[in-house]
Amino acid sequence: MKNDHHDHGHPLILCRHDLMLHPDSSRVIIRPFVPVDEASVARIIGRVLDLDEAEVSSRLRTLLEEFDGRHFDIEEVLLRHYDRVRGHVSAGLLLTRERQLLIGAMFSGEYALESAALFNPSIVPHPDQDGVPDGSLRFIMSLRATGEGHISSIEFRSGVISDSGCVTIDPVSRFVSAPDILPNPRYRKRLFVNKLREMSEEVTSCAAVMEPLGDSFTLSELEESIARVRNEVDPVTIGLSRTLERIRWLAQSNYELGFPTKLALSERILFPVSANESNGIEDARFVRFTDDDGCVTYYATYTAYNGHAILPQLIETRDFANFNILTLIGAALLDLHDPSKVIGRLDDPLIVPEGNEHEGYVPNVVYSCGCLVHARRLILPYAMSDRATALASLSLELLLKRLQRK
Repeated sequence: MKNDHHDHGHPLILCRHDLMLHPDSSRVIIRPFVPVDEASVARIIGRVLDLDEAEVSSRLRTLLEEFDGRHFDIEEVLLRHYDRVRGHVSAGLLLTRERQLLIGAMFSGEYALESAALFNPSIVPHPDQDGVPDGSLRFIMSLRATGEGHISSIEFRSGVISDSGCVTIDPVSRFVSAPDILPNPRYRKRLFVNKLREMSEEVTSCAAVMEPLGDSFTLSELEESIARVRNEVDPVTIGLSRTLERIRWLAQSNYELGFPTKLALSERILFPVSANESNGIEDARFVRFTDDDGCVTYYATYTAYNGHAILPQLIETRDFANFNILTLIGAALLDLHDPSKVIGRLDDPLIVPEGNEHEGYVPNVVYSCGCLVHARRLILPYAMSDRATALASLSLELLLKRLQRK
C-alpha cells in the first residue's frame, strides 16, 4: 500500500509493508503479588506452615505441572518472591525448599504484558551484525507493551532489512523473563549532586550526606551516610526527614539490570522496578551513539509514570543485555551549527492512518518513537491507534528533496 505526496514532479511515496506486530496475550511474566497489610502476609504464610510435608509436595507438584511450561526457571522466580516475605518467618524455623517454593507461589501472580496493546516502536541497528549478508542490516526494535491496569513495559524484537528494503522479523519466543536487578548499584557523585540541585533539595542536609562519599559510591554507602546524618541530628525535623527520603528516592530511581546472554532478545522485558515507574515505563526512544573512540552506546529516553506524576528517565546499554536506568538531567541534542534553525519541514503529514489503522484504543492516531536509514531508505515502524505496530519505508533522497525544496 502506498501514499503519494506530489510536489513539483517528485512524488514522495510511502510504502506500507505487509508486516504487522499484534499484541499476544499469551506472553506472561510472574510478578510479585504481596499485600500491603503485613498481617495479611503473616496469615497467608501461616496457612502454608500449617500444611504437612506431603500436602506441600502435592500442592507444589500440581502448581508446577500447570505453570512450568509457561515460564523459564519458574522455581528461581518463586524463590525470589519467597525472599521478599521471608522476614515474616520465624528466624529459627528451617523450611524445606518445597515449602519455600509454595510460599513464594502464594505471593506471585501472572501478568499478560501485551493483553491491551503493542505499539510506539523505535528502531536502531543491532550491535551484532555477524552473519548478515552484504548490504543488509540487522536491527533491534523496541515496543511499548501494555497489559491489565494499563501498566506499560518495554519489549524488544530483532530482524533484518535487506539491501532491497525487504524487512523480516525474527521469530518471537513464547517466553518472557524479567532481568536480575543488581543489588548494590554504583552512582557517579557529580551527576547525583547535580540532580539533587535540580530537585531544589535543602543544600546543607544534602551536603552532609554527600560530602563524605567518594567520586563514585554504592547504594549501601549512601544508606550508611543517610543513617549517620539522621543519628547526628536530634530532633530530626520534618524538613530533614523529607530531604533524606528524597535522596533515597533518587538513588532508587537509578538502578542496573542484567539479563542472561542465553535469552533471546524477544525474551527480555523491561518491567517497572522503582516506585516512580510503578504504573508504567512508557515510549522508549532508542538512538545509537558512537563516541569519538568508536565505542557504541545505545540511549533511550522514556516516561516513568507512578499513577500520579511523570518523570523523564534514561536507559543506557551497549548490548541490550545489561541496562543502566538513570534519572534524566534535562539535556537535549540539537543541531551542531545553529540549533534555532529549522532546515525544512513537510507541508503534509508523512504518514496518516489508513483503513483499519483508524481503529484501536486511541482512534485515528499513528505514532513512532524512532526510525533508521538503510540502503538510502527511511525505515519507519509506527503504532496504529495505540493498539498494534506496523512498518513503512520511503526513499531518503525524495524525502530530503522535499524537505530542502525551499
